[in-house]
Amino acid sequence: MLFPTIDFAIFFVVAFTACWALSPYPAPWKLCVLGLSYFFYSWWDPKFVLLLVAETAIAHVGARVLLRHDDPGRRKLIMAIAVGALLAILGYFKYAGFFAVNVDNLAHTFGLGHIIPLIQPTLPVAISFFTFMAISYVVDVYHRQLEPATPLDLAVYLSFFPHLVAGPIVRGGELLPQIRRRQDGVHVDYSRAGQLIFRGLFKKVVISSFLSSAIVDPVFTSPNSHSALESLFATWGYAGQIYCDFSGYTDIAIGLALLLGIRFPVNFDQPYRADSLQDFWRRWHITLSRWLRDYLYIPLGGNRGSQAEVGRNIMITMILGGLWHGASWTFLIWGALHGVGQVVGHVRRSRRAQQGIIELPASPWRHAWQVFWTFQFVCLAWIFFRATSVSNAFAVIHRVFTGWGTPSTLVTPMVVLVTVAVVAVQQLPSRLGDRLVTEISHAKLYVQVGLGALLLLLITTLGPTGVAPFIYYRF
Repeated sequence: MLFPTIDFAIFFVVAFTACWALSPYPAPWKLCVLGLSYFFYSWWDPKFVLLLVAETAIAHVGARVLLRHDDPGRRKLIMAIAVGALLAILGYFKYAGFFAVNVDNLAHTFGLGHIIPLIQPTLPVAISFFTFMAISYVVDVYHRQLEPATPLDLAVYLSFFPHLVAGPIVRGGELLPQIRRRQDGVHVDYSRAGQLIFRGLFKKVVISSFLSSAIVDPVFTSPNSHSALESLFATWGYAGQIYCDFSGYTDIAIGLALLLGIRFPVNFDQPYRADSLQDFWRRWHITLSRWLRDYLYIPLGGNRGSQAEVGRNIMITMILGGLWHGASWTFLIWGALHGVGQVVGHVRRSRRAQQGIIELPASPWRHAWQVFWTFQFVCLAWIFFRATSVSNAFAVIHRVFTGWGTPSTLVTPMVVLVTVAVVAVQQLPSRLGDRLVTEISHAKLYVQVGLGALLLLLITTLGPTGVAPFIYYRF
């Protein structure tokens, strides 16, 4: 997180109190949220608040100009200019350095020396998240799916602090109507909000941090020094770490927003119980998956056309989805692996449909087999996502096959238990979790407070010293 724990707690208490007190007054409530959101973002680096303001201005001007034109060609040009400006900002800060380094390396290969200046702009926190939200706003206005918002509403939409750092990617149609209406600080589901916040903190501070320090970081830092079993558990452990880290932040963001009377969409749905890669992307980072589908995959042609054209659309979408996470060959390979896996699945389904084979529900054993291998493929791809370089990723994979017989001191019973538990819990029916949330919500107040205090004690006792940043804040 960007704030030290105590500072963030104080900030949110002030924010919640102010927003709750102003909830009957829409304009003061919005101004309060906007000011607090800009203050929150400026805590990292004040100058990048201007970047957030600039993207808000581009989106607002683009939407307003679209409103004044009916000619399809002109509207398309205006939309392209606005989206292009937003992408140019993202491209400069996120990809200019990557492009310059690779062009320089290529030039050296051919003996040309330096042909372009090497630059490495400071990457603004969460620029990908609010840029994608601004793009979706402009495109939705272009398609007349959304009415242009007032400058204040749009500024609150793009900067709303609970989701500003690492999502979820909330669309204008989901958040703007809630910003416009009068907030009611009385009818807030405090119980569910508290459960989400404490659950998220436990996943992030305890589970994710434990897996990171106990097995993942040591192995990925020096893969050649570790055994095959340690490399395997580091890979599986990273799957647990990134899930608990990112879904933990999402839980906290949804809970904080709920305390302010705002509802966010679900961003995770037991992704490690997926029985195919297509199913995995319906469950993992759902708001990004929908964004890529609606604003990239479908405009490219989606499922229309030949198998080659559909395969091309899938590969472009997944590779660009990989690069969205970072300007690195490791992210590109991660996206390409998921693309190849989805293309293979699409071809298989198409051929079975052409042969008239009806897809029947899988038997429990077959379903378990599909879930197992889907998880293994996802973990293989996670190696490249976590690795510091392509060579680092291949070093981890190499040790999985060659490191047998080496002592595995890092694979402790606790590491095995936590790694297995993170995956196993996701195989339980989702209704069990919903029922638990309902039961706690209906419990006596002193029971809820006691459970919250116990969980906070566990988080404080079992969590690490200091505050580790969330993995996704840098995207």
